[in-house]
Amino acid sequence: MEQAAAKADLPRIRLHDLRHSHASMLIQMGVSPLLIQERLGHENIETTLNTYSHLYPNQQGELAAKLQEISADSTLLVR
Repeated sequence: MEQAAAKADLPRIRLHDLRHSHASMLIQMGVSPLLIQERLGHENIETTLNTYSHLYPNQQGELAAKLQEISADSTLLVR
């Protein structure tokens, strides 16, 4: 891989860089953090979330909209 990168006049690409890119791609695809943890072999979910948490989009607006939708439709409320 180093030879191919050098021939293409690219910076050195480490195996770890490919691993990080792979995890980033899975996050963008919406894959569950638990599945990513398992795939990467992290012992606990905290490692995965601490390493990649900056890649997860802030979904507070989407959550608020869903809650508004539920409260607006009283048939969806638990009785």
